Amino acid sequence: MKTGWSTRRVAASLGIAAIISMGALTACGSEEKEAPSETSTTTTTTTTPASPTEKAPRLDPTGPNPFSPEIKAPPAPTAPPGDN
Repeated sequence: MKTGWSTRRVAASLGIAAIISMGALTACGSEEKEAPSETSTTTTTTTTPASPTEKAPRLDPTGPNPFSPEIKAPPAPTAPPGDN
C-alpha cells in the first residue's frame, strides 16, 4: 500500500513542478522588446522567361501522356470456377 501512496505523491509533485515552470517561462517570455530602428530597402529584379528546349517532350492535350509507363494487366484466369 505504501508504494501506491508514494507513487501518487511523486506524480503530484512533478505535476506541480511542471505547472510552476510553465508559469515561470511564460512570465520570462512576456517582455516586450524594442523593434530595431533600421530601415530596409526593397530591390526588385527582373528575369527573362526560360525558353523551351528541344529535348523536352511535347505535350498535346489530346495525345497520350509521354511520362506514364505502359501498364499491362495479367491475363484472365482460364480455369473454371471452383478449380485451382
